[in-house]
Amino acid sequence: LSPPGDSYGVLPRPCHALVLLNPQSGSGRALDDFQAVVQPMLAEADIATTVFVTERPHHAHEKVRDEDLSQWDTLVVMSGDGLLFEVVNGLMERPDWQEAMKKPLCILPGGSGNALAASINYYAGYDHVAKKKLLTNCTFILCKGLYTQMDLVSLSTASGKRFFSFLGFGWGFISDVDIDSEKYRWLGSARFTLGTLQCLAKLRVYQGRLSYLPVAAEQGSSPAPRDRQAPVTNGHIPQPAGTEAPGSPPPDPLLVPLGQPVPAHWTVVPEEEFVLVYAIYQSHLGTNLLMAPAARLHDGCIHLFYMKAGISRVTLLKLFLAMSRGTHLDLNCPHLSYVPVRAFRLEPRVAAGIMTVDGEALACEPVQG
Repeated sequence: LSPPGDSYGVLPRPCHALVLLNPQSGSGRALDDFQAVVQPMLAEADIATTVFVTERPHHAHEKVRDEDLSQWDTLVVMSGDGLLFEVVNGLMERPDWQEAMKKPLCILPGGSGNALAASINYYAGYDHVAKKKLLTNCTFILCKGLYTQMDLVSLSTASGKRFFSFLGFGWGFISDVDIDSEKYRWLGSARFTLGTLQCLAKLRVYQGRLSYLPVAAEQGSSPAPRDRQAPVTNGHIPQPAGTEAPGSPPPDPLLVPLGQPVPAHWTVVPEEEFVLVYAIYQSHLGTNLLMAPAARLHDGCIHLFYMKAGISRVTLLKLFLAMSRGTHLDLNCPHLSYVPVRAFRLEPRVAAGIMTVDGEALACEPVQG
Protein backbone atom coordinates (compact mmCIF):
# COMPACT_ATOMS: atom_id res chain seq x y z
CA LEU A 1 0.00 0.00 0.00
CA SER A 2 2.94 2.34 0.48
CA PRO A 3 3.66 5.00 -2.15
CA PRO A 4 6.94 4.49 -4.03
CA GLY A 5 9.91 6.03 -2.29
CA ASP A 6 8.61 5.59 1.25
CA SER A 7 10.94 3.46 3.30
CA TYR A 8 9.90 1.66 6.45
CA GLY A 9 11.81 0.83 9.59
CA VAL A 10 10.82 -1.90 12.00
CA LEU A 11 10.96 -1.85 15.80
CA PRO A 12 13.24 -4.44 17.45
CA ARG A 13 11.85 -7.47 19.29
CA PRO A 14 11.75 -7.47 22.25
CA CYS A 15 10.99 -3.76 22.35
CA HIS A 16 10.88 -1.25 25.18
CA ALA A 17 8.44 1.67 24.88
CA LEU A 18 8.15 4.81 26.98
CA VAL A 19 4.43 5.55 27.19
CA LEU A 20 3.57 9.20 27.94
CA LEU A 21 -0.01 9.28 29.12
CA ASN A 22 -2.23 12.20 30.10
CA PRO A 23 -4.92 10.90 32.50
CA GLN A 24 -6.95 14.12 32.09
CA SER A 25 -7.18 13.99 28.29
CA GLY A 26 -10.51 13.61 26.53
CA SER A 27 -13.18 12.34 28.89
CA GLY A 28 -10.51 11.13 31.34
CA ARG A 29 -10.44 7.44 30.42
CA ALA A 30 -6.91 7.18 28.98
CA LEU A 31 -5.33 5.27 31.87
CA ASP A 32 -8.21 2.77 32.14
CA ASP A 33 -8.22 2.23 28.38
CA PHE A 34 -4.46 1.76 28.35
CA GLN A 35 -4.64 -0.96 31.00
CA ALA A 36 -7.69 -2.69 29.53
CA VAL A 37 -7.06 -2.47 25.77
CA VAL A 38 -3.44 -1.59 25.05
CA GLN A 39 -1.29 -3.40 27.60
CA PRO A 40 -2.52 -6.95 26.87
CA MET A 41 -1.89 -6.45 23.12
CA LEU A 42 1.60 -5.03 23.70
CA ALA A 43 2.52 -7.86 26.06
CA GLU A 44 1.62 -10.39 23.34
CA ALA A 45 3.77 -8.48 20.83
CA ASP A 46 6.77 -8.54 23.21
CA ILE A 47 6.68 -4.78 23.82
CA ALA A 48 7.57 -3.83 27.39
CA THR A 49 6.33 -0.47 28.65
CA THR A 50 7.43 2.20 31.09
CA VAL A 51 4.38 4.37 31.77
CA PHE A 52 4.95 8.05 32.53
CA VAL A 53 1.73 9.71 33.72
CA THR A 54 1.80 13.48 33.22
CA GLU A 55 0.76 15.61 36.20
CA ARG A 56 0.71 19.11 34.67
CA PRO A 57 1.01 20.98 31.36
CA HIS A 58 4.55 20.80 29.84
CA HIS A 59 5.42 17.78 31.99
CA ALA A 60 5.94 15.57 28.92
CA HIS A 61 7.77 18.40 27.14
CA GLU A 62 10.34 18.58 29.96
CA LYS A 63 10.62 14.80 30.23
CA VAL A 64 11.60 14.22 26.59
CA ARG A 65 13.73 17.37 26.44
CA ASP A 66 15.90 16.41 29.43
CA GLU A 67 15.79 12.60 29.63
CA ASP A 68 18.33 10.09 28.29
CA LEU A 69 16.10 8.38 25.71
CA SER A 70 18.55 5.64 24.73
CA GLN A 71 16.86 3.05 26.98
CA TRP A 72 13.66 3.12 24.87
CA ASP A 73 13.08 1.96 21.31
CA THR A 74 9.97 4.08 20.80
CA LEU A 75 8.04 6.92 22.46
CA VAL A 76 4.30 6.24 22.66
CA VAL A 77 1.85 9.08 23.35
CA MET A 78 -1.52 8.00 24.74
CA SER A 79 -3.56 11.19 24.78
CA GLY A 80 -5.02 13.75 22.41
CA ASP A 81 -2.91 15.61 19.85
CA GLY A 82 -1.82 18.24 22.41
CA LEU A 83 0.53 15.86 24.24
CA LEU A 84 2.27 14.81 21.02
CA PHE A 85 2.74 18.52 20.25
CA GLU A 86 4.54 18.82 23.62
CA VAL A 87 6.68 15.76 22.87
CA VAL A 88 7.71 16.91 19.37
CA ASN A 89 8.67 20.38 20.63
CA GLY A 90 10.49 18.95 23.64
CA LEU A 91 12.55 16.73 21.31
CA MET A 92 13.29 19.66 19.00
CA GLU A 93 14.68 21.69 21.94
CA ARG A 94 17.36 19.09 22.65
CA PRO A 95 20.93 19.87 21.56
CA ASP A 96 20.93 16.41 19.92
CA TRP A 97 17.53 16.97 18.24
CA GLN A 98 18.70 15.49 14.94
CA GLU A 99 19.43 12.19 16.68
CA ALA A 100 16.45 12.37 19.04
CA MET A 101 13.98 12.92 16.18
CA LYS A 102 14.96 9.55 14.70
CA LYS A 103 13.32 7.86 17.70
CA PRO A 104 10.05 6.38 16.37
CA LEU A 105 6.93 8.04 17.79
CA CYS A 106 3.55 6.39 18.14
CA ILE A 107 0.17 7.98 18.85
CA LEU A 108 -2.59 6.07 20.65
CA PRO A 109 -5.89 7.98 20.78
CA GLY A 110 -6.76 9.00 24.34
CA GLY A 111 -8.13 12.52 23.83
CA SER A 112 -11.20 14.08 22.32
CA GLY A 113 -9.40 15.28 19.16
CA ASN A 114 -7.25 12.34 18.00
CA ALA A 115 -6.70 13.78 14.53
CA LEU A 116 -3.30 12.17 13.96
CA ALA A 117 -4.54 8.76 15.12
CA ALA A 118 -7.51 9.03 12.72
CA SER A 119 -5.12 10.08 9.92
CA ILE A 120 -2.77 7.13 10.48
CA ASN A 121 -5.75 4.77 10.61
CA TYR A 122 -6.78 6.21 7.20
CA TYR A 123 -3.27 5.93 5.68
CA ALA A 124 -3.08 2.32 6.85
CA GLY A 125 -6.17 1.57 4.76
CA TYR A 126 -8.47 0.73 7.69
CA ASP A 127 -12.16 1.61 7.70
CA HIS A 128 -13.23 4.82 9.43
CA VAL A 129 -13.67 4.01 13.12
CA ALA A 130 -13.68 5.90 16.42
CA LYS A 131 -13.25 5.38 20.15
CA LYS A 132 -12.17 1.83 21.23
CA LYS A 133 -12.01 0.58 17.62
CA LEU A 134 -9.59 3.35 16.66
CA LEU A 135 -7.51 2.65 19.78
CA THR A 136 -7.35 -1.05 18.89
CA ASN A 137 -6.30 -0.30 15.30
CA CYS A 138 -3.56 2.11 16.41
CA THR A 139 -2.29 -0.36 19.02
CA PHE A 140 -2.20 -3.04 16.33
CA ILE A 141 -0.07 -0.74 14.13
CA LEU A 142 2.34 -0.35 17.08
CA CYS A 143 2.40 -4.12 17.61
CA LYS A 144 3.35 -4.65 13.95
CA GLY A 145 6.24 -2.25 14.58
CA LEU A 146 6.49 -0.61 11.14
CA TYR A 147 7.34 3.06 11.11
CA THR A 148 8.03 5.67 8.44
CA GLN A 149 8.84 9.37 8.21
CA MET A 150 6.45 12.22 9.02
CA ASP A 151 6.69 15.82 7.85
CA LEU A 152 6.89 18.59 10.41
CA VAL A 153 6.04 22.21 9.74
CA SER A 154 8.17 24.96 11.27
CA LEU A 155 5.99 27.86 12.46
CA SER A 156 7.41 31.26 13.43
CA THR A 157 5.46 34.12 14.99
CA ALA A 158 6.03 37.88 14.98
CA SER A 159 6.85 37.82 18.71
CA GLY A 160 9.73 35.44 18.01
CA LYS A 161 8.21 32.12 19.06
CA ARG A 162 8.95 29.01 17.01
CA PHE A 163 6.98 25.77 17.03
CA PHE A 164 7.21 22.48 15.24
CA SER A 165 3.80 21.24 14.24
CA PHE A 166 2.66 17.84 12.91
CA LEU A 167 -1.05 18.46 12.37
CA GLY A 168 -2.19 21.95 11.49
CA PHE A 169 -2.36 25.67 12.08
CA GLY A 170 -5.71 27.44 12.19
CA TRP A 171 -7.36 30.84 12.58
CA GLY A 172 -11.04 31.67 12.62
CA PHE A 173 -14.01 29.34 12.75
CA ILE A 174 -12.29 25.97 13.25
CA SER A 175 -9.93 27.30 15.94
CA ASP A 176 -12.87 28.97 17.70
CA VAL A 177 -14.76 25.66 17.75
CA ASP A 178 -11.69 23.86 19.07
CA ILE A 179 -11.03 26.25 21.94
CA ASP A 180 -14.63 27.29 22.77
CA SER A 181 -15.63 23.63 23.14
CA GLU A 182 -12.89 22.90 25.74
CA LYS A 183 -15.51 23.37 28.46
CA TYR A 184 -17.39 20.33 27.09
CA ARG A 185 -14.40 17.94 27.25
CA TRP A 186 -16.50 15.42 29.19
CA LEU A 187 -18.59 14.90 26.04
CA GLY A 188 -15.64 13.37 24.18
CA SER A 189 -15.69 14.06 20.44
CA ALA A 190 -19.32 15.27 20.63
CA ARG A 191 -17.88 18.49 22.12
CA PHE A 192 -16.87 19.55 18.58
CA THR A 193 -20.43 19.11 17.24
CA LEU A 194 -21.83 21.28 20.02
CA GLY A 195 -19.02 23.82 19.54
CA THR A 196 -19.69 23.99 15.78
CA LEU A 197 -23.37 24.79 16.33
CA GLN A 198 -22.51 27.48 18.89
CA CYS A 199 -19.91 29.12 16.64
CA LEU A 200 -22.31 29.00 13.67
CA ALA A 201 -24.82 30.99 15.71
CA LYS A 202 -22.31 33.83 16.23
CA LEU A 203 -20.42 33.53 12.94
CA ARG A 204 -17.46 35.92 12.92
CA VAL A 205 -15.37 37.42 10.13
CA TYR A 206 -11.60 37.89 10.47
CA GLN A 207 -9.53 40.43 8.57
CA GLY A 208 -6.00 39.76 7.46
CA ARG A 209 -3.65 39.00 4.59
CA LEU A 210 -2.90 35.44 3.51
CA SER A 211 0.08 34.63 1.26
CA TYR A 212 1.52 31.31 0.17
CA LEU A 213 4.10 29.55 -1.97
CA PRO A 214 2.10 27.11 -4.14
CA VAL A 215 3.67 23.68 -4.73
CA ALA A 216 3.64 24.34 -8.49
CA ALA A 217 5.33 27.77 -8.29
CA GLU A 218 8.35 26.38 -6.53
CA GLN A 219 9.63 24.52 -9.61
CA GLY A 220 12.46 26.45 -11.19
CA SER A 221 12.86 28.86 -8.29
CA SER A 222 15.36 28.39 -5.53
CA PRO A 223 15.63 26.42 -3.32
CA ALA A 224 15.40 23.35 -5.51
CA PRO A 225 12.24 21.23 -5.22
CA ARG A 226 12.69 18.29 -2.96
CA ASP A 227 14.20 15.25 -4.56
CA ARG A 228 12.53 11.98 -3.56
CA GLN A 229 15.92 10.42 -2.91
CA ALA A 230 17.29 13.32 -0.87
CA PRO A 231 17.76 12.40 2.80
CA VAL A 232 14.86 14.31 4.29
CA THR A 233 15.09 14.78 8.02
CA ASN A 234 11.71 15.47 9.52
CA GLY A 235 10.16 17.35 6.68
CA HIS A 236 12.73 20.08 6.32
CA ILE A 237 15.04 20.37 3.35
CA PRO A 238 18.55 19.38 4.43
CA GLN A 239 21.11 22.17 4.10
CA PRO A 240 24.45 21.61 2.36
CA ALA A 241 27.01 20.25 4.83
CA GLY A 242 28.73 22.91 6.88
CA THR A 243 26.00 25.56 6.70
CA GLU A 244 24.71 25.08 10.24
CA ALA A 245 26.34 24.45 13.58
CA PRO A 246 25.65 21.00 15.05
CA GLY A 247 22.75 21.22 17.48
CA SER A 248 21.37 24.46 16.05
CA PRO A 249 17.69 24.27 15.11
CA PRO A 250 16.84 23.59 11.46
CA PRO A 251 16.77 26.65 9.17
CA ASP A 252 13.67 27.83 7.26
CA PRO A 253 15.01 28.08 3.70
CA LEU A 254 11.65 29.03 2.13
CA LEU A 255 10.86 31.94 4.45
CA VAL A 256 12.00 35.56 4.67
CA PRO A 257 11.69 37.41 8.03
CA LEU A 258 8.12 38.36 8.97
CA GLY A 259 8.88 42.09 8.78
CA GLN A 260 9.75 41.83 5.06
CA PRO A 261 7.26 41.40 2.18
CA VAL A 262 6.82 37.84 0.92
CA PRO A 263 9.01 36.87 -2.08
CA ALA A 264 7.73 37.86 -5.53
CA HIS A 265 6.95 34.28 -6.64
CA TRP A 266 4.50 33.82 -3.74
CA THR A 267 0.74 34.26 -4.21
CA VAL A 268 -1.14 36.86 -2.15
CA VAL A 269 -4.88 36.19 -1.72
CA PRO A 270 -6.78 39.27 -3.00
CA GLU A 271 -9.56 39.00 -0.40
CA GLU A 272 -8.79 40.02 3.15
CA GLU A 273 -11.94 38.92 4.99
CA PHE A 274 -12.07 35.31 6.10
CA VAL A 275 -14.32 33.01 8.06
CA LEU A 276 -11.44 30.58 8.51
CA VAL A 277 -7.89 29.79 7.47
CA TYR A 278 -6.54 26.30 8.11
CA ALA A 279 -3.20 24.85 7.07
CA ILE A 280 -3.35 21.09 7.64
CA TYR A 281 -0.67 18.50 6.91
CA GLN A 282 -2.55 15.31 7.82
CA SER A 283 -5.77 13.95 6.35
CA HIS A 284 -7.97 14.32 9.43
CA LEU A 285 -8.80 17.36 11.52
CA GLY A 286 -10.67 15.17 14.02
CA THR A 287 -11.96 11.61 14.23
CA ASN A 288 -14.98 12.57 12.11
CA LEU A 289 -13.43 15.28 9.94
CA LEU A 290 -11.60 14.13 6.80
CA MET A 291 -10.40 17.56 5.77
CA ALA A 292 -7.53 16.77 3.38
CA PRO A 293 -8.18 13.38 1.74
CA ALA A 294 -5.08 13.80 -0.46
CA ALA A 295 -2.67 14.31 2.46
CA ARG A 296 -0.07 11.71 3.41
CA LEU A 297 2.39 11.50 6.35
CA HIS A 298 5.39 12.39 4.23
CA ASP A 299 4.25 14.35 1.16
CA GLY A 300 6.29 17.52 1.78
CA CYS A 301 3.11 19.53 1.42
CA ILE A 302 0.92 21.87 3.49
CA HIS A 303 -2.76 21.56 2.52
CA LEU A 304 -4.08 25.12 2.82
CA PHE A 305 -7.82 25.81 3.12
CA TYR A 306 -9.40 29.22 3.45
CA MET A 307 -13.01 30.36 3.51
CA LYS A 308 -13.90 33.85 2.41
CA ALA A 309 -16.49 36.02 4.15
CA GLY A 310 -20.03 36.04 2.74
CA ILE A 311 -20.75 32.32 3.14
CA SER A 312 -24.18 31.54 4.62
CA ARG A 313 -24.56 29.54 7.83
CA VAL A 314 -26.51 26.86 5.96
CA THR A 315 -23.72 26.40 3.38
CA LEU A 316 -21.09 26.32 6.11
CA LEU A 317 -23.02 23.62 7.97
CA LYS A 318 -23.39 21.62 4.73
CA LEU A 319 -19.62 21.80 4.20
CA PHE A 320 -18.92 20.53 7.71
CA LEU A 321 -21.38 17.66 7.31
CA ALA A 322 -19.74 16.74 3.98
CA MET A 323 -16.31 16.90 5.63
CA SER A 324 -17.15 13.85 7.74
CA ARG A 325 -16.92 11.89 4.46
CA GLY A 326 -14.21 14.03 2.87
CA THR A 327 -16.58 15.21 0.10
CA HIS A 328 -16.65 18.95 1.00
CA LEU A 329 -14.58 19.96 -2.05
CA ASP A 330 -17.08 18.21 -4.37
CA LEU A 331 -19.68 20.82 -3.35
CA ASN A 332 -17.64 23.40 -5.35
CA CYS A 333 -18.46 26.13 -2.84
CA PRO A 334 -17.19 29.46 -4.25
CA HIS A 335 -16.29 30.66 -0.74
CA LEU A 336 -14.00 27.70 0.03
CA SER A 337 -10.52 27.49 -1.52
CA TYR A 338 -7.97 24.69 -1.27
CA VAL A 339 -4.38 24.87 -2.47
CA PRO A 340 -1.38 22.61 -1.76
CA VAL A 341 1.53 24.82 -0.67
CA ARG A 342 5.12 24.58 0.56
CA ALA A 343 4.92 27.63 2.83
CA PHE A 344 2.40 30.24 3.95
CA ARG A 345 2.12 33.49 5.86
CA LEU A 346 -0.89 34.93 7.68
CA GLU A 347 -0.96 38.55 8.86
CA PRO A 348 -4.09 39.45 10.87
CA ARG A 349 -5.08 43.11 10.57
CA VAL A 350 -5.85 43.28 14.29
CA ALA A 351 -5.22 40.77 17.06
CA ALA A 352 -8.70 39.23 16.87
CA GLY A 353 -9.65 35.63 17.36
CA ILE A 354 -7.77 32.57 18.52
CA MET A 355 -5.00 30.89 16.58
CA THR A 356 -4.30 27.21 17.17
CA VAL A 357 -1.35 24.97 16.45
CA ASP A 358 -2.06 21.23 16.70
CA GLY A 359 -5.19 22.14 18.68
CA GLU A 360 -3.33 24.29 21.24
CA ALA A 361 -4.29 27.98 21.55
CA LEU A 362 -1.90 30.75 20.51
CA ALA A 363 -2.13 34.53 20.79
CA CYS A 364 -3.27 36.11 17.52
CA GLU A 365 -0.29 37.64 15.65
CA PRO A 366 1.45 37.35 12.27
CA VAL A 367 2.73 33.81 11.67
CA GLN A 368 4.39 31.89 8.86
CA GLY A 369 5.32 28.28 8.27
